[in-house]
Amino acid sequence: MSGSSSLLDNSRYEKACDQAIAMCDGNLRSTIKALIMANEYLEAELEELQAAITAGCVPAPAQQAASDAA
Repeated sequence: MSGSSSLLDNSRYEKACDQAIAMCDGNLRSTIKALIMANEYLEAELEELQAAITAGCVPAPAQQAASDAA
C-alpha cells in the first residue's frame, strides 16, 4: 500500500469516528457501546448465513431474485 493510499484510508476512518461520536452526542462510552452492539449483530448475522450455507441454502443471485419477484 502506498503512503497516499494509507493516508486516504486513515482520513476515512477519522471521519467515520467523528460521525459515530457525533451520533452519540459526543459520549465516547456510548459510542463504544453502540459499536460493540453493531459488531455483535453483524457477527450473529454472519453465523446465520454460514449455517444456512452449510445446510445447503444458497440465496439466489440478486438479479435472478429481482426478476422472479416481478
